Amino acid sequence: MHIHVLGICGTFMGGLAALAREAGHRVTGCDANVYPPMSDQLRAIGIELIEGYGADQMAIAPDLWVVGNAVSRGNPLMEAILDARAPYVSGPQWLAEHVLGRRPAIAVAGTHGKTTTTAMLACILEAAGLAPGFLIGGIAADFPVSARLGAGNWFVIEADEYDTAFFDKRSKFVHYRPTIALLNNLEFDHADIFADLGAIETQFHHLVRTVPRSGALVVNGAEPALERVLARGAWTPVERFLVADGWHERAVVESSEATDFEVWQGELMHGRCRLAAAGAHNRANAIAALAAAARAGVAPADAIAALAGFGGVRRRLELRGERAGVSVYDDFAHHPTAIATTVAGLRARIGDAARILAVFEPRSNTMKLGAMAAQLPDSLAQADLAFCYGAHLGWDAAAALAPMGARARVVDDLDALVAAVIAAARPGDRILVMSNGGFGGVHGRLLEALAERERAVDAVG
Repeated sequence: MHIHVLGICGTFMGGLAALAREAGHRVTGCDANVYPPMSDQLRAIGIELIEGYGADQMAIAPDLWVVGNAVSRGNPLMEAILDARAPYVSGPQWLAEHVLGRRPAIAVAGTHGKTTTTAMLACILEAAGLAPGFLIGGIAADFPVSARLGAGNWFVIEADEYDTAFFDKRSKFVHYRPTIALLNNLEFDHADIFADLGAIETQFHHLVRTVPRSGALVVNGAEPALERVLARGAWTPVERFLVADGWHERAVVESSEATDFEVWQGELMHGRCRLAAAGAHNRANAIAALAAAARAGVAPADAIAALAGFGGVRRRLELRGERAGVSVYDDFAHHPTAIATTVAGLRARIGDAARILAVFEPRSNTMKLGAMAAQLPDSLAQADLAFCYGAHLGWDAAAALAPMGARARVVDDLDALVAAVIAAARPGDRILVMSNGGFGGVHGRLLEALAERERAVDAVG
């Protein structure tokens, strides 16, 4: 079968395309911007990419058009597909029908931590010799690709609550029908498509309804919103974590190199886990992955040992470089809770003596709408200075950050933002860049500016 994928450079649709190619299909695709790293990964496996959504792509005449949720009515190619009454399907539906099928799946859902937890689970199952298939919404250090079919039975999938397509407004994860559903957390997000938290809880309950009684729900027991979801009805055994009578941590030790903690299930201690990743949020992701892996048949001791080698995920507190004694980190955080946990994770790793300069871009649809602007000062409480890129916002970022006083600055020009951060930075500082996009390559620009400072100091010396 020849499929043509619309929106192919997104993490989900790019992963789908890779799976289809591995399964023997001919795959082509297009996107508004064909950009790395996904474009490089797809071209490397023989997938032809086209820039833009021109209607002239109808001449490709695939057997099926697979449509990503970034595509809407008015898109020239989509309008031509509709006019021609050509066969089309959403990405999640195609994945469910052609990859998942009757295969047992572990779906990792939640507002935060989906990518990291999915990667952890894939790592654990791989180390256990189960050769899982997976679709991870990011680049995991432990695998050369973000998606593969796998030779084993299990398939681990990052399960997004965002809508499926312009013609299917159910959450993506409703299509997957997993054997194990891992519900990591639940907060309000995606203000562009959900009116309130209750609307998202409804979608999560739709997911709960699809899990068979022979499967398992692995649920964050400390999350009130998830308890409300379960209160609507659950027909599957529930395994809770982050609560005393379920899977939880004790005796946490944070250092500059790693995080160590004991893993308990009720009053049973399974062992001591060592993670290279920092912060309470990553420990929570690990506990969730361990609980789900146990339900999939992996011995807890083996799973704990596997996490000691977990290499992490790109753009999750990733050190991009160090110049002039200043370290530059990159993180995908964009929701206030994610910003807070990321800053807290770095603070736990470096201690109180070093300064954190937070540089962030409110780029997600929710943040652009200003729905959570009031939460930003609290989310940045552990940062010494905060620099907000305020271009293209529909709300007053300076007013929102006013409670931070002189600790916060809003800059609307990227060059001026880099200059302001560099002027404030001093040896020993950590610059933490947070955005769910490319942020204009600001990481490289900061490192280059710091390198220029370093060269200038060397020249004087």
